[in-house]
Amino acid sequence: MSTTTLAAPAMDMEAINRRILDRRAANRSLPPYRAALIPEVTDLLASYFAKVSPGAIVSGVRRVGGGASKEQFFFTLDTSDGTSQQYLLRMDPRSAITETDREREFILLQAMAGFVPVPEAAWIDATGSHFPQPAAIMKVVSGVTKPSGSGVKVSGLGTWLGPDLRSKLRDQFLDHLVAIHSYDFRANPLAGFEVPDGDIKQAARWVVNYWHELWRIDHGETRPIIALAQQWLLDNMPDCPPENLVLTHGDYRTGNYLFDEASGQITALLDWELARIGDFHEDLGWVLMQIFGTNENGTFRASDLFEREEFIAEYERRSGRTVNRTTLHFYDVLSSYKCYVICAANGLAAARSQHNHQDVLLTFLGCATAIFAGDLVRLLSQGAPA
Repeated sequence: MSTTTLAAPAMDMEAINRRILDRRAANRSLPPYRAALIPEVTDLLASYFAKVSPGAIVSGVRRVGGGASKEQFFFTLDTSDGTSQQYLLRMDPRSAITETDREREFILLQAMAGFVPVPEAAWIDATGSHFPQPAAIMKVVSGVTKPSGSGVKVSGLGTWLGPDLRSKLRDQFLDHLVAIHSYDFRANPLAGFEVPDGDIKQAARWVVNYWHELWRIDHGETRPIIALAQQWLLDNMPDCPPENLVLTHGDYRTGNYLFDEASGQITALLDWELARIGDFHEDLGWVLMQIFGTNENGTFRASDLFEREEFIAEYERRSGRTVNRTTLHFYDVLSSYKCYVICAANGLAAARSQHNHQDVLLTFLGCATAIFAGDLVRLLSQGAPA
């Protein structure tokens, strides 16, 4: 093994991610954050639309359950031309379980409109000049993230779709991922999205550096499995030739798309916050994580849609790309490492500092670190498949 060590804080990464890290570090010393109350949100929306859409009337404001990264509110907007439309306000807390940028997400939703199904991005307050924190408003899309009879478990974690929905959703799920990866970001640049083409390891280095820095800022103690994983990731960063660079979604899985339960039609792909330009294997590793899949009679299905080898083969067939198993193993490890950092560092730090509206949920998710530690031990022990 080489003796590569963690780089200094001034790491090679996208400029937007450096700003996100600086913001998160600066916020650590701020006082506790109080979740917005419905009357306060109603007044904020009313005063906002008085400026951007005079005569519009806001009504029916209600908080959306769940969501550890954003405060979310449904509301109805009646405009002076007689149009009535339901919208969703997504507003940053002071610290989230995943720290992201509202403007970046907004730009991407606009670019994806008509390319794959996404909510329509309507308004953005990128700096929090009107709302207490950066916020975005988008049209509400009908659909559900899990079957109505699946109980109260966290959406996307072990969601069982069943044979009928599975057969309706699986082709759409994979075809939309292939479509995202086919987006021509060079011919149609995305403002604020940098391309990691300085060298063939930059795609991996950018993401490894970013998540290492998130751990450094938020972790509460040194943990051997994390130290081992960090060193392994630094020592095993794969090459990414230019043809393997794609627009990645970053959090592609069941639970992050809406579908019509009757028809099985996917109506919108959600949660683009972690999207970046990088190696397509990064999305594949995330899809294939065990926590997002199901095990039934000894058979694992990624996002309850595809068995692992079936998913890889179908992705290759539909995309025309060749999956490098060593590279995929790297991103398998990185995916579990990310989830460990999210739960053990980012989430618990936000809860300890009282900077998030979901401090109880974030504390609960801290228990999931044992799952990801087990995944890391398994993946690092077994090595890449031959």
